[in-house]
Amino acid sequence: MVELIVRILINAAALYVAVKLLPSNLLSFDFGNDWWKLLAVALLFALVNSYIKPIVKALSMPIGVMTMGLVAFVINAAMLLLVALASGQLKLGFKVGDFPPSITSDTIVGAIVGALIISVVSTVASIALTPRKLV
Repeated sequence: MVELIVRILINAAALYVAVKLLPSNLLSFDFGNDWWKLLAVALLFALVNSYIKPIVKALSMPIGVMTMGLVAFVINAAMLLLVALASGQLKLGFKVGDFPPSITSDTIVGAIVGALIISVVSTVASIALTPRKLV
């Protein structure tokens, strides 16, 4: 349970950093002072990455082998778009480009760059927060 809460907080921090770094035409999140919206989107992101992403990665393994893993960027971007779609349905205010409702070039660029930023921030935060074993 503690691990899930830590994962949600790491996702929230990564989403916050990505929203602040990217211009609003690529990635926007209007949560104002409602921090629960940021935590709700982080929970959605954690659930999508925990349950849907492994299935998609397993199904795309032959393409991943042929592209030497570059399809992972596309999968991460697609998972970010899925979170934006769910956020739009729940009226949480998280948007990637103009999605939802329309997919434009800003949507694709925002999804790929946003997923890259979120991956880097999540990885760095996970490494920093992982307890070390003394040998």
